Amino acid sequence: MNVIKAKDYEELGRKAANVIAAQIIMKPNCVLGLATGSSPISTYKELIARYELGDLDFSGVSTVNLDEYKGLTKDNDQSYYYFMYNNLFKHVNIDLARTNIPDGTEPDSEKECARYNKVIADIGGIDLQLLGLGHNGHIGFNEPDEAFATLTHCVDLQPSTIEANKRFFASADDVPKQAYTMGIQTIMQAKKVLMVVSGADKAPIMKEVLYGPVTPKVPASILQMHPDVTIVADEAALSLCDL
Repeated sequence: MNVIKAKDYEELGRKAANVIAAQIIMKPNCVLGLATGSSPISTYKELIARYELGDLDFSGVSTVNLDEYKGLTKDNDQSYYYFMYNNLFKHVNIDLARTNIPDGTEPDSEKECARYNKVIADIGGIDLQLLGLGHNGHIGFNEPDEAFATLTHCVDLQPSTIEANKRFFASADDVPKQAYTMGIQTIMQAKKVLMVVSGADKAPIMKEVLYGPVTPKVPASILQMHPDVTIVADEAALSLCDL
């Protein structure tokens, strides 16, 4: 793993954007795996700024998102489609037909997971996968479990994840209890992985991911086995790590 330390959240965004921008410049028709949540927002802001300066061209880029809440429509302001559109897509010259996110309105889990697996296969796989890190070690919505999930699947969200996400909803009762998520196998098949981690509250799990055993009880620990992983984390997130 290549660990890059940033002074703060804004510097984290700049350093993570460097990695993504290099991928787009080197391969203008690349496939980016994208993440949602608070961690990548500064990265997306930096990518938009570089696009506005004329330094980045998204016209050939295709994207596949990690996950989506089951039951939310695209226009719901808490859906991940809404997040991606408002935090990145509408600000750059990406072709929306090349953007892919699980369909939260599809009630048939088996059908939607098969469809999304085919989307990823047909697109030729992922060149660079962006990840955040959950407090319990989840990546995407791959929650701690007895075994690593493989392909796209429907997951029951753990209470800790619902608790972490309730700040975005009126109450914890309004947080969807299930989500469609890309599987660990798909993430591990990405040519490159970029994880962004911010805040002292992530320091304990960051230490487990870097130094703990590889275990499905800490899903992100599997990244120790990936040949090309870059972690960009701020000082607070790395405060318990000996770096």
